[in-house]
Amino acid sequence: MSSEYSAGANEMQAISRIIFGEPASKANSRKIVRFNNVSRLIKSTKALNYSDTFKQQCRPVSTLLTGDLRVTMRIFYASRRPDLDESLILDLMQGLIYENDRQVKEKHVYWGLDPERPRTELMVECIPSIAPEKRPRTKRGPKGEATA
Repeated sequence: MSSEYSAGANEMQAISRIIFGEPASKANSRKIVRFNNVSRLIKSTKALNYSDTFKQQCRPVSTLLTGDLRVTMRIFYASRRPDLDESLILDLMQGLIYENDRQVKEKHVYWGLDPERPRTELMVECIPSIAPEKRPRTKRGPKGEATA
């Protein structure tokens, strides 16, 4: 399933994708390596492999989504062992679906079990801006009262 809906600026935009494979937990996806007597954290082999798999399967959109976003994910794992962790997937969608994962203001993440077909079902939607609109400043007179 791969669908894409794009509409005018005032209408809902939504992108859906299914990515096959079991994602790595970002919390557990780092390993320590030493380069020239300096310790560094790098992505684990599982996280690197999933990143490659994700990029091969996630078709980029023609125009990245902007503004505030809602992300719904159903992550189906091959076993009951992995923690539910969507953070690596959110990072991987940067530059493919949206500009930056800071745009995600609402998340719905569900854990599922499917030993035969581990996968992530994604839906990314534009939502109305959460930031309050700025009101025009009112000029104040010498005694603090509002003037036109």
